[in-house]
Amino acid sequence: MSTASQAESSPRTYLRVLAALLALTAVTVLAAGVNFGAPSINVVIALAIASLKGSLVALYFMHLRHERPMNAVIFLTGMAMLAIFLMFCFLDTASREPVAPSAAPAAQAAGALRPSSARILRAS
Repeated sequence: MSTASQAESSPRTYLRVLAALLALTAVTVLAAGVNFGAPSINVVIALAIASLKGSLVALYFMHLRHERPMNAVIFLTGMAMLAIFLMFCFLDTASREPVAPSAAPAAQAAGALRPSSARILRAS
């Protein structure tokens, strides 16, 4: 890193990035309380905000903004691969049938034991 790029990172820049990170954290907390329709939309919004905050940290605090362009290409390739991976995870989750809850948790909450549990208790 050259001395010219070190001069570009002033305390004022770091304070602006800090303010942006705090504002995005507030947006994340506010967005968590809002129902945007499907739960997957809430997850996509939360991941988008988290990606933006992670990019700010990488660009300014890890100094990727002042590095050679090849480092930015490597960073963006990693982000693209992460996006592709998450997209396939969402596609896989969306293609599954919903699982209906069984009656076992309700019976356990009411104090009833399953037959296998009753046998274990009698044996001991």
